[in-house]
Amino acid sequence: MLSRSLDLRETLREVLRVLNDHGGLSYGLVCLADAERRVLLVSALHNAQALPVESVRYRAGEGVIGRILERNETWILPRIGDEPRFLGRLRIYDPELPFVGVPIRIGDEGPVGVLAAQPSALAGLDQRARFLEMVANLIGQTVRLSHRVEDEQRALREERDKLRREVKGDHGFDSVVGRAPAMRLVFDQVRQVAKWSTTVLIRGESGTGKQLIGNAIHYNSPRARGPFVKLNCAALPDTLLESELFGHEKGAFTGAVAQRKGRFEQADGGTLFLDEIGELSPAFQAKLLRVLQEGELERVGGSRTLKVDVRVIAATNRDLEAQVATGELREDLYYRLNVMIIHMPPLRERIEDVPDLARFLVGKIARRQGRELAITEGAVRLLMRHRWPGNVRELENCLERAAVMSATETIDSDTIHISGLHDRMGTAEPVEPLSRVDLSDPGLDERARVIAALEEAGWVQAKAARLLNMTPRQIAYRIQILNIRMRQFQHDRRVAGRLCR
Repeated sequence: MLSRSLDLRETLREVLRVLNDHGGLSYGLVCLADAERRVLLVSALHNAQALPVESVRYRAGEGVIGRILERNETWILPRIGDEPRFLGRLRIYDPELPFVGVPIRIGDEGPVGVLAAQPSALAGLDQRARFLEMVANLIGQTVRLSHRVEDEQRALREERDKLRREVKGDHGFDSVVGRAPAMRLVFDQVRQVAKWSTTVLIRGESGTGKQLIGNAIHYNSPRARGPFVKLNCAALPDTLLESELFGHEKGAFTGAVAQRKGRFEQADGGTLFLDEIGELSPAFQAKLLRVLQEGELERVGGSRTLKVDVRVIAATNRDLEAQVATGELREDLYYRLNVMIIHMPPLRERIEDVPDLARFLVGKIARRQGRELAITEGAVRLLMRHRWPGNVRELENCLERAAVMSATETIDSDTIHISGLHDRMGTAEPVEPLSRVDLSDPGLDERARVIAALEEAGWVQAKAARLLNMTPRQIAYRIQILNIRMRQFQHDRRVAGRLCR
């Protein structure tokens, strides 16, 4: 009985039933102490009347049960009605019959509970007591195992809850940075659509953060406790994509050595994120449509229909309407996906978000590199001059290159240039006037202030010196000690103009 279940209460009840049915020991009782071993709680009782015992408890030293725990010794009562310490709280014991109670011990830790029962006769009480002591020792081992299992389960629950909090923090709204009106609209849409299981289509250029929005929808929805499974539809050919999405049976094809669940089954009860949905071939689109409409699928090589409960979030940077017009995308699949649309604006349309994004990404890179890292205001201003055709992904790559090139814990304007940003910007666009910077801004460090003055002065040192109320000799000295590369900016005025736009 002791090895059949990890449910301690169920196990103890079964043990007491065996003692009653086969051992002549009625009204078996197991009381286990609390963590401080000051209170005994009734954990199991074999009683035909099934009295409620959850509220019955004994303090150490209180009554017969409490005294057994306190003294850590067996107590045999030939006639329980003669013992003044007997409290009779359970109202089940016959006062004319004997009573035997033994401590439950766990190794050298001392008593953790009491096992007691009422024999049906006086004969053989010592033997009954020794037998209960052996049973109590076995129960002690089971209690120890149960405590270990509880501790491990508690640790796993705490770790799970911690990971859930971390995942929600990493993939919730806090991971999507943006205060521009276009992004506020996206946030409002995400908060609203997250409440329901509606299919969502996220559209936008590559690198705009479509997967982050998918994460935010899932982890702020009622399905957040369920799985979040992702698949890039452009990464696999149709033959592998079908197996990957729907799974396969053993022997379905060469190499299928075991049955395998597909992404839809893995995401049952949760969310499936399908990236690059516009890359699916017309032949595969019909198979996907059935799952989206009916929630039914068959594994490759199988004949059994499986039901799944999956919310689908799709993402694409393709012009789906043009694909429908050319026949590349089935019209019925288009309308099935096109339920709730969220448009991700490109970074060039929300350039005011670049400062917050840059600081957020620098913090992310710093954690990844295991060091402190900051970015200067001058570097942020340079980043705001770029159009970012690669969007947030390009911005993050630029900052990571700058972090690698930085010998200090600071990413400044020079580091941004060294990372190669200006080489990829080209010079085809006309030069735009330089924006004015408040040189008295206390948030600017000395290096950023000197660079800002030089930018405003067209990199003429005498003019920059007047803006800073310095002499030409003083600003030349500052340029030298602050390691500002004048030649880099002077060789191409047009590049500097766009960088400082």
